[in-house]
Amino acid sequence: MPRHPAEPWRIKMVEPLRTTTRRQRQQALQAAGYNISLLRSEDVYIDLYTDSGTNAMSDRQWAAMMTGDEAYAGARSFYRLEAAVREYYGYEHLIPTHQGRGAENILSRILIRPGHHVPGNMYFTTTRAHQELNGGTFHDVIIDEAHDPACEHPFKGNVDLAKLERLIDDVGPRSIPYVCVAATVNMAGGQPISLANLTRVHELAHRHGIPVILDAARAVENAWFIKQREKAWREHSVAAVLREICARTDGAAMSAKKDSYANIGGWLALRDPHLAEQARNLVVLYEGLHTYGGMAGRDMEAISVGIAESVQEENIKARIDQVAYLGQQLADAGLPLVRPTGGHAVCIDAAATLPRVPREQFPAQTLAAALYLDSGVRAAERGAVSAGRDRATGENRYPRLELVRLTIPRRVYTQSHMDLVADSAIRVHKQRDRLDSGLVFVHEPENLRFFQARFAPAAPDSPLAPAQIS
Repeated sequence: MPRHPAEPWRIKMVEPLRTTTRRQRQQALQAAGYNISLLRSEDVYIDLYTDSGTNAMSDRQWAAMMTGDEAYAGARSFYRLEAAVREYYGYEHLIPTHQGRGAENILSRILIRPGHHVPGNMYFTTTRAHQELNGGTFHDVIIDEAHDPACEHPFKGNVDLAKLERLIDDVGPRSIPYVCVAATVNMAGGQPISLANLTRVHELAHRHGIPVILDAARAVENAWFIKQREKAWREHSVAAVLREICARTDGAAMSAKKDSYANIGGWLALRDPHLAEQARNLVVLYEGLHTYGGMAGRDMEAISVGIAESVQEENIKARIDQVAYLGQQLADAGLPLVRPTGGHAVCIDAAATLPRVPREQFPAQTLAAALYLDSGVRAAERGAVSAGRDRATGENRYPRLELVRLTIPRRVYTQSHMDLVADSAIRVHKQRDRLDSGLVFVHEPENLRFFQARFAPAAPDSPLAPAQIS
């Protein structure tokens, strides 16, 4: 294993972590209904559930928070944020929201009507939920390679242009409010879209009068992959590539809790002034005044600084290298992973790891529970539980990707933490034959069930069952 490159920062404050026994973890897991989402953070040793709002802010971000203008209307902190978005993302009209799903809600309400069809390069949970709640139907138009975990395609986030054009022909362009493009694609394991492909998507959509809206939460990571893998952009800065990504879209929904290192916050940006005015009217109803949108002034200040830090080459390189380091350890040990390693997470192919666990017993949920039980590492399920039920038939959706996502917060964990995660995942993988049954629902919410559902072991002799813990 080559030496891990040194991080471009040093630590000046620490947060204690609590270690637990296997019996304590079993009790916590049982109390949470075998849902890692319901575990208390105090019972988690290394938390790889998400990189959303869990990043370490810099000294400059913390200092900027002290200058936050908390005026209800016209706060100077809003204008700083607006200027940062215009400089680094290039959008003229900014509507702040409390986080990314606030932007998705506003966007869906102004654009989607019952009977509409929304194509995208793979679904995301909250995005699709807002689209469906407003009467739309999501259509996956990502390339087929994205659904193959072992495929080494460098841009598995690409849109299949033939699929997109076929959908436009079938339903008509007036039935498509926008094309939803994620960069990177979360549910595919953080896979990027190429600039060449995005250019063709933009041209095709605009030929039919259809806008393109970007999920920009991890667009900086996508820009890094373009710089590394797309020959025409190797000599450009990450900041320049980011502007080029955005230039090929008509707006963006942003969770600033990802690339911008913030603990809370987001925004919706649009080029069309009439749509922006509609969005401002709705943000007042659902979020807050259009110059704070559910955020405090101090949060807008932190995001403004975080935006500038996010495109610094050494920062994004260290972030991608840390993810790749963990991925390489697991790959060397023979774990089936989504390949190539994505930008924000290492994803274990749970269906391949636990082939004897039926899909209706949720292999990814089962594997995530086993990993927590082994070491206190919390991962995220990204499979059938996250996919939910078909709203028409009521049947479970079974995506081809049944994944356990090890999501690495930015600037939070050290190489030693990654080694511990790798050791635990490898240990669980070696004992995988013990898991021949999974989990079943005992409580299932209607929307975004993976957050609040509760489960129980499908078999009393499961290694996850309380009676099996010594």
